[in-house]
Amino acid sequence: MIITRTPFRISFFGGGTDYPAWFQKHGGEVLSTTIDKYCYITCRHLPPFFEHKHRIVYSAIENVKHWDEIKHPAVRGVLSTLNCTKGLEIHHDGDLPARSGLGSSSSFTVGLLHALAALKGNYISKDQLARDAIHVEQKVIGENVGSQDQIAAAYGGFNRIEFLRSGNFQVAPMVVKKTRMKELNKHLMLCFTGLSRYSSEVAEAQIANFRQRETELKRMRDMVEEAVKILHACTRPIAEFGDLMHESWLCKRALSDKVSTPEIDQLYETARSAGAIGGKLLGAGGGGFMLLFVRPEHHAQVREALKDLVHVPFNFDESGSRVVMYQPNGLN
Repeated sequence: MIITRTPFRISFFGGGTDYPAWFQKHGGEVLSTTIDKYCYITCRHLPPFFEHKHRIVYSAIENVKHWDEIKHPAVRGVLSTLNCTKGLEIHHDGDLPARSGLGSSSSFTVGLLHALAALKGNYISKDQLARDAIHVEQKVIGENVGSQDQIAAAYGGFNRIEFLRSGNFQVAPMVVKKTRMKELNKHLMLCFTGLSRYSSEVAEAQIANFRQRETELKRMRDMVEEAVKILHACTRPIAEFGDLMHESWLCKRALSDKVSTPEIDQLYETARSAGAIGGKLLGAGGGGFMLLFVRPEHHAQVREALKDLVHVPFNFDESGSRVVMYQPNGLN
């Protein structure tokens, strides 16, 4: 039995420039971090005593005789890519809900690829894990997804990720004083809007608008460099990071009318009125988690103003996708 633990991520700046349709022409860059909330994938070979060959357990349970009968797109995509011939039992558990803007789909794909490699006794590098997950999601499944989530899930940590016109990427871990990172973490609040959405549908509308939104996307990429400078210059008020998040959210809202909704706009304005300096919807938009930048002394009043939402405390994570149990021959 193999169990992998793969972190979810929050993206601060540059989201949207990680779509191939954009960065293969203009280049792209994002600033993101993984957090201490995880996707767990348990995988083992299924004994040949059942009518079904594969058993997949997530929010649904699937018992099928061939991988092409599997309804879960990521499982079907991964098993077809790897041409799995042996029977498998796959279980998924997550700390946070799916379709919530935290890159959960990519964490699932990365975690499953990692588990199946380990089940075969193979080591897979972070780089290869990210590339394989990108291939499955963009080429095999055909989702309208960017390339940052798979990289963040595989590598882990607080990173500046550059997307080259060639299609390649470069991951640069952020070198920032621990006191500054703790200061940033203390200013962040994560709350669930209660609204789930399919990011591929929201992203499709954004991609269709790329030509009309070049100014916004280029500005969003430039914010990555500005944010890095703020974090490095400990003499600068950390609140400038929050101001930049607010500007980024205004740019992101302009990418498509599907990014936000009147309800989400109201939630954001309520948070701002209660003391939030900036914030954004995580992921493509349309729902999911909202990340807010709030001075610690104002956290209580923002929580009260948004008391109908679920607030999730978190810390930054550095581990990336990991095999946390390795017993390929079963539990003996």
